[in-house]
Amino acid sequence: IKKQQQDVLGFLEANKIEFEEKDIAANEENRKWMRENVPEDSRPASGNPLPPRLFNDSRYLGDYDAFFEARENNAVYAFLGLTAPPGSKVGEHLLTGSP
Repeated sequence: IKKQQQDVLGFLEANKIEFEEKDIAANEENRKWMRENVPEDSRPASGNPLPPRLFNDSRYLGDYDAFFEARENNAVYAFLGLTAPPGSKVGEHLLTGSP
């Protein structure tokens, strides 16, 4: 879990994408908020959803696997619901549709 969290945070920081990190281990309110905002079909069969989970405000985006897949496909900005910065490799891919 820690490695996946560091991977997501590192990517966001490297690409200067603003984010707010919510610690669910030390904060019961954050833990409750995450449990309530992860859709039923994205929860594990038993237990609680494990981090990292990504949201845009309160809109659920996905878990680490979904983030990783979007990153591999150069579609992270679309995954995050953001506009890619002009001239970025990711932005060009999304605009032109080229592989």
